[in-house]
Amino acid sequence: MKPLKEVYHQKVLVLGLAKSGTAAAETLHELGAFVTVNDAKPFEENEHAQHLLKQGLTVICGSHPENLLDEGFSLIVKNPGIPYSNPVLQEALKRGIPIWTEIELAYRISDAQMVGITGSNGKTTTTTLLMEMLSKGPLEPLVAGNIGTVATTVAKSATKNNVIVTELSSFQLMGTVKLKPSIAIITNIYEAHLDYHSDLEEYIQAKLAISQNQTNLDTLIYNGEQEVLVARVKETSAKLLPFFVSGRQDEGISADQEWVYWLGNPLYKRDEIRLPGQHNLENVLAATAAAMLLHAPLHQIRQTVSTFAGVKHRTQFAGEWEGRLFYNDSKATNALATKSALEGFTRPVILLAGGKERDHSFDELIPYLGNLKAVYHYGETAPRLQQFLETHQVKGAPFETLTQAFEQAVALSEPGDVILLSPASASWDQYESFEIRGDEFLALYDSLK
Repeated sequence: MKPLKEVYHQKVLVLGLAKSGTAAAETLHELGAFVTVNDAKPFEENEHAQHLLKQGLTVICGSHPENLLDEGFSLIVKNPGIPYSNPVLQEALKRGIPIWTEIELAYRISDAQMVGITGSNGKTTTTTLLMEMLSKGPLEPLVAGNIGTVATTVAKSATKNNVIVTELSSFQLMGTVKLKPSIAIITNIYEAHLDYHSDLEEYIQAKLAISQNQTNLDTLIYNGEQEVLVARVKETSAKLLPFFVSGRQDEGISADQEWVYWLGNPLYKRDEIRLPGQHNLENVLAATAAAMLLHAPLHQIRQTVSTFAGVKHRTQFAGEWEGRLFYNDSKATNALATKSALEGFTRPVILLAGGKERDHSFDELIPYLGNLKAVYHYGETAPRLQQFLETHQVKGAPFETLTQAFEQAVALSEPGDVILLSPASASWDQYESFEIRGDEFLALYDSLK
């Protein structure tokens, strides 16, 4: 772990705990900072705060006091989930106090090179694919960020023999200053998280921050068929490596119906790829490009694409029951992600959807409505989803819970049908996370057996 003169014997505030805040606080303490942690959760209910107090850190819980910043902090490290509209952060900005997210701290202390992966959809699949591709290469890969271990924990023990593969959200990237991945990937950019970001432009800028410090010694891998990215990648100084799924290209990595091409030359057969759908082809190409740059053995890349069946909660095949196929795509928190899932199916689909109301449009689903036998939906979005379905003459019905919608789908399904959980909505109206929502779907499927 590299020392950090910016924090040594300096007062640092960690705002918001959970796993990333706790890891950041512990790391800063080890680096010689005088750390104060502040979390809205009451102390008696806050295991993270209780743990840090025992380590000798100053702990303030239950609220964000108005005079919190009067202690003279030289830096704030915030939990990514806390928006910049938070009053403490607004006051910090007025006072000129630097604000980082935990990933910035991780980057600054790491001896290993970093691969950063972001995008509206496909981050986790791309990250997991790349880890598998690198597993038998010259570098020892470590996974961090939104999947795997908290990045600062990984970075503390990483060496120059490692490469840290990190999945990065727009929330994390907004708090970066010097972050500079040697390889950055932007899978795609679509309208998302506008309940957190002030507008679409702020969201796009947050995603592009992954490449803001890259030089011509670094590489940005991006979707070469998305206009917003083609236009905006001109802002980086990195070498550009696009990916294309609509045909052979002489630059970057591309695919047609027969082959995947590296710089225009055949690399491996398209039918070696096990994951279905064009959106997954994009993920495969992005991961392959990064693996090639990191000198992963081609046989390991091919083995990965031919055996990788998907990530939990991302169009995950749960199993078959009496001729029905069940898929868990709980990670689909917007209509674009659900559209990507629907693209991969030719069988009739009964869709389970709904969740937190964030006023996102469902129009992305229109081209795929003809393959839907029915949509059974639940949660805050149910009224608007029902109106959307009636407008487009698709069979649908609202339910109070996912369990009720699942039971109806099973009762009215036939052999050969796909029953797909792909909510097109966030989970937070009824679940703490999309993972918990997906686990409930998997448990419902298991109960059939």
